[in-house]
Amino acid sequence: MLDVTLITAALLAFVNIWLGYRVGQIRTREKVSLGDAGKPALVARMRAHANFGEYVPLPVILIGLIEMAGAARTPLIVAGAALLVARVAHAYGMDRPAPNPLRMGGIVVTLAVTAGLAGWGLFLAYA
Repeated sequence: MLDVTLITAALLAFVNIWLGYRVGQIRTREKVSLGDAGKPALVARMRAHANFGEYVPLPVILIGLIEMAGAARTPLIVAGAALLVARVAHAYGMDRPAPNPLRMGGIVVTLAVTAGLAGWGLFLAYA
C-alpha cells in the first residue's frame, strides 16, 4: 500500500475542504452567490482555493509514483509535510496584502517540493 501517498493526499484533501469553506464564509457574509462581485477578499480566497487545485495534484502524483518505485519513505514524508505546510501558509498569505512572507514562502516551498520530486522521479526512471 502507498501509505505515505495516502496520508499526504488525505491531509491535503482536508486542506482543500478548509479552503472551500473559507470561500463560502466570504460568499455568505457578502451575499455573493456566483462570481466574485468585485470583492477583493472573495477574489483572494477563490484564488487560494484554485491555486491549491493547480499546484497540489502533480506533487501528490509524484509522491505516489516515487513511493511505488520503492524509494525511501522519510524524504517522501518530509516532502508531503512541507507541501501541506506550504499550502496552508499560502492560503493565509492570500488574506494579507502582498508582498508577505506567508504567501511567498508557500509558493517557494510548493515549487521547490515539486521540482525536487520531479528530479527524483527522473533519477529513478533512468537509474
